Amino acid sequence: MITSNQITPGIVLSLNKKIYRVESSVKVTVTKGSPFMKTKLKDLMTEEVVEKNFKLGEKVDEVSLNERRLEFLYPEGKGYLFLDTDSLDQVLVAGPVVGDKVHFLKEGVGVSALFYGDSIYSIELPQFLELMVLKAPSIENTRHMAEATKKITLETGAEIDVPLYIEAGDIVKVDPRTKEFIQRV
Repeated sequence: MITSNQITPGIVLSLNKKIYRVESSVKVTVTKGSPFMKTKLKDLMTEEVVEKNFKLGEKVDEVSLNERRLEFLYPEGKGYLFLDTDSLDQVLVAGPVVGDKVHFLKEGVGVSALFYGDSIYSIELPQFLELMVLKAPSIENTRHMAEATKKITLETGAEIDVPLYIEAGDIVKVDPRTKEFIQRV
């Protein structure tokens, strides 16, 4: 338990049975009325960002999350099955926690997962992934090849824009967070 005066970006709070990470906090002093802490909180389940004000000295629950390494195995029902690389236990992660990141998951991809007790609140993909191009349309007109791009489909189902010289079967390095092509491998 901490007071609202101690809220700083990066700490994790429990409010109304939800877990939030503090994105920003600022002390606001007003000419009439009491000063307060204005915060932006990110719901770790839905990734929705909300604004919340706290009175100075108000008690809030700080929680600590455990980070564990998981390795993707396969989809299982409405969730996704991962292997905890430390304990070798299988862990089922709910679909909403994985969200759009599923488009970059293939067997063996390692992720960082944040746990609170036995519940997983978020997963983070690696900064870069090397994936094979599954489909790439052929482009006939190559007049403006330097600045032109085309949309390709990766082996995981993700679609990204790449330079025209990328073909089906190529291995490309991508940043899954921004969905950007980095280079051909």
